[in-house]
Amino acid sequence: MKLASLKRGRDGRLVVVSRDLARCADASSVAPTLQAALDDWDSTAPRLAALAESLEAGRIAHTPFEQTQCASPLPRSHGWADGSAYVNHVALVRRARGAELPASFWIDPLMYRGASDGFVGPRDPIHAPDTAWGVDLEAEVGVICTDVPMGASIAQAAAAIRLIVILNDVSFRNLIPAELAKGFGFLQGKGQTAFSPVAVTPDELGSAWNGAKLSGRLLSTLNGKLFGRPDAGEDMTFDFPMLVAHAAKTRPLCGGIVGSGTVSNRDADGGPGKPIGEGGIGYSCIAEIRSVETIVHGAPKTPFLTHGDRVRIEMNDGEGRSIFGVIEQDVIR
Repeated sequence: MKLASLKRGRDGRLVVVSRDLARCADASSVAPTLQAALDDWDSTAPRLAALAESLEAGRIAHTPFEQTQCASPLPRSHGWADGSAYVNHVALVRRARGAELPASFWIDPLMYRGASDGFVGPRDPIHAPDTAWGVDLEAEVGVICTDVPMGASIAQAAAAIRLIVILNDVSFRNLIPAELAKGFGFLQGKGQTAFSPVAVTPDELGSAWNGAKLSGRLLSTLNGKLFGRPDAGEDMTFDFPMLVAHAAKTRPLCGGIVGSGTVSNRDADGGPGKPIGEGGIGYSCIAEIRSVETIVHGAPKTPFLTHGDRVRIEMNDGEGRSIFGVIEQDVIR
């Protein structure tokens, strides 16, 4: 099934959404918000699924599904932890600044605990008072979990994954180095994260979801021009059960969202990834193309985002139909 939160108050109003994203039906008879549904998932999930099937069959009242009216599926969450599961991305960024990649990065995932008190909707703007901050998109995949016990096994972590989303984890690249140099961070180097209009249960994804990874091209577009189309299922060093278990190693997770980090694929020949215009699969963030430009040409040339730029992120199924809906954001002052 597909679930969304229409904008209302701080936590939205839960609706079930048709598979083609054309219609939605109120789910308040089951749970007023997605967080309330997650808090009692074993009870609410079967009832929501029944509601979704009734919507597909046209047996219940419904309205057109307007993605512009969506908040993020969880407008705020008990937790938000973002990993860096695609080590190719980390390797390129470090190589561009002349830093070696520690061997531990291949066995111990990077992860930070982000701000979860207020996500923005998939069509809300990216607020950037100063573009000198180095405004960047980060196209990612994420999972929404129910409670995960401290020290959870990989199997326990996998069992806690209830929904899958895509997201834009906005970064202010020029603020990050000074923050990390203090020995702490990220804080000011991260903007507000936007999630896809709908969150999708694993069974809805068919073979694209293998219980640990989501396969499919994650499409990023800048100002109407395709920027990246890496496959989220390839080159993912740490899968989602591994990331969730890592986040719960020293304390329980009381639900929340765990992100993959920037989706990044290696080039077919093992070299730095190529831009779309050169026959490559492109990138999921500007920092990565700037890293490749530095490696190949000695300096970056692609600018970060500026006011008036538009970012679009989506993923389609094998027949070209949108799975999660569209994240589309303008950069504004």
